[in-house]
Amino acid sequence: MESDQNRVGSYGGGVTGSGVGGEKEWAVAKKRKNTRRWNLILRVAVVVLSLAAAVVLGFDKQTTTVALKLVPALPAVNVPVTAEWHHLSSFVYFVVVNSIVCVYGAISLLLILASGGRKKRFISATILVFDLTMVALLFSSIGAALAVGLIGLEGNSHLQWNKVCNVFGRFCRQGGVALGFSGAASLVFFLLVILNHHKKT
Repeated sequence: MESDQNRVGSYGGGVTGSGVGGEKEWAVAKKRKNTRRWNLILRVAVVVLSLAAAVVLGFDKQTTTVALKLVPALPAVNVPVTAEWHHLSSFVYFVVVNSIVCVYGAISLLLILASGGRKKRFISATILVFDLTMVALLFSSIGAALAVGLIGLEGNSHLQWNKVCNVFGRFCRQGGVALGFSGAASLVFFLLVILNHHKKT
């Protein structure tokens, strides 16, 4: 009788243990599935935001008429002046970086979809390294474009640089929208880095 009770007790413990183990595996699988879903959603957002930033600034152009007084005794002459994004190297860098980020975001999205949720440490580590690189590139391009934008908005009295946003208002506003899209993309990428790091720990 005693041996039978011990045997029943051991069977009961085995069933309970497997039940707990099954619940733990289910919880881990659910967490992994939720993490993967958020990973995909955030990468789609990065692709859309970085593409929007590159397109908005890449098509930024405004032509306006400026009154120039060549000789003080003569009346001012109206001269058409055009401002385009590729006239400034920092804006060119901004468009190139956001284009690279958009392409990388699409490639990483395809890689994650192709993996099917399976754990591949090499791919995960490579994506994490490139994610960090994209964040650094975005922050640097935003800083460069923002510095030039502030000079255009406020000017620089020490260097006698006049502000130009009072003349090219639409050009500056469109550049500001592009900066907003790129800033949102950089924050989303930063969240992706935190999410992937949390997944590894």
